[in-house]
Amino acid sequence: MKVLHIINGEYYAGAEKVQDLLALGLSELGHEVDFVCFKPNKFPALRSGQDICLHEMPMRHRLDLGQARRVAALVRDGHFQLLHTHSPRGAMIGRIVSAISGVPMVHHVHSPAARDGEARFMNRVNSMVERWSAASLPAVIPVSRSLERYLVGQGFPPERIFTVPNGVPTPGPLPQRPPPSAPWRIGTVALFRPRKGLEILLRAAALLLAQRRSFRIVAVGGFETPAYEQDMKALANSLGIEAHVEWQGFTRDVNKALSGLDLMVLPSLYGEGMPMAVLEAMAAGVPVAASDVEGIPEVLEHGRTGLVVPAGDEQALAVEIAALMDGRHDWHSLRENAYQVQSQRYSSRSMARGVSEVYAQVVS
Repeated sequence: MKVLHIINGEYYAGAEKVQDLLALGLSELGHEVDFVCFKPNKFPALRSGQDICLHEMPMRHRLDLGQARRVAALVRDGHFQLLHTHSPRGAMIGRIVSAISGVPMVHHVHSPAARDGEARFMNRVNSMVERWSAASLPAVIPVSRSLERYLVGQGFPPERIFTVPNGVPTPGPLPQRPPPSAPWRIGTVALFRPRKGLEILLRAAALLLAQRRSFRIVAVGGFETPAYEQDMKALANSLGIEAHVEWQGFTRDVNKALSGLDLMVLPSLYGEGMPMAVLEAMAAGVPVAASDVEGIPEVLEHGRTGLVVPAGDEQALAVEIAALMDGRHDWHSLRENAYQVQSQRYSSRSMARGVSEVYAQVVS
């Protein structure tokens, strides 16, 4: 099947990793995949699938609907059989293209549009756009059961919702590692923005430092804005932990960064579908502590495959990290159990197979 994925492409974070891995996995299953990119910034250069054809069609603004005719011409001339959209912007253009070309469309939901960011007005706009664009589609693909429930609450027909969990490659056999020793390397991997809750980790670190615990906080990823970066570094300074924090910035090689960590923390406040950073850590055999928002508890079982804490609660996060340091949680069991769950349920191959099955239902 020849499928055109319609994406933003501004960043290379969780949703973009899903798009990248899907293109590779679907190609292995025999599909021919192209991308159309409306905000070609990070994604075109950083994606793994450089052999996947990508058409850059920059939009001047979110209401630049003129690109729809260009995409429709591409669909017609390229004999595409299916449109696969990502993000409210992609869904909006995709619906117009589908109407012009007569080619069916599916839409992928990576996070809840109604609570995806801090700008409440834009959240409402994006939610309305997504509902208008995707409500009548033959298939909408959320990445977690929590997003499935969100879509039902938004008025999407349950019979048209096909949940396909995110997945990542499993690098290989679980690497053998000795138990951590001081200083513990406690990392977080994300595109840092307010909803990721980085300040919760920094405040938890201050509580651990007050207990005279030995650790390093390793922040792997870029910041969404310079202002937020300045705020977080100022917070670390005000908490007196700046000497214990490494700001490593963005890396393409997340597995290498994870291999140097003893614990991965994702203290998100809201807006998660099924975080790729959690799955990547599980695949690398790094125990995870994360907040109990949306899709995260579907992946992590507290005390068995990870540590789950209430969102926004730095004291609870500090308590669980201290318990792991003290051996009250078994570090080896956490990493081994998480690795098994990831390899069995959340692989990039299983994700591609699930999406391919949705394609088959739509075109039949």
